[in-house]
Amino acid sequence: MAAERKVSSTNYRNQSFLVNKCSLNELLDLVSKRWVSEVLFCIEEGNNRFKSIKEELQFISDTVLADRLKLLEKYDLVNKVTFNVMPVRVEYSLTENGKTLCGLLETLCNFSDSLPAMNN
Repeated sequence: MAAERKVSSTNYRNQSFLVNKCSLNELLDLVSKRWVSEVLFCIEEGNNRFKSIKEELQFISDTVLADRLKLLEKYDLVNKVTFNVMPVRVEYSLTENGKTLCGLLETLCNFSDSLPAMNN
């Protein structure tokens, strides 16, 4: 897990300023974190268990995947359902906000494919 940033640091103050200026900045910070968009797309494609997401995203570590899932749940982009069975079973699904964000991210992916600098 990432170390907490010092509240007195310039980076922290800059980020706080931008987040307070416009909530889009916080969203951009979230989706720019490594693996976040891939985890969202993976769940959108029907991989709803930790193991199936991990298998699809073969290079992601267990720690990072768990962190990203918690983060997405915190932002109401992913639902986590725990089934009361032995062994415990957990499934993830996109919330309405998560579905909307996936659509927007797909639009951005298509747009980035059309940019000349992205195709070099």
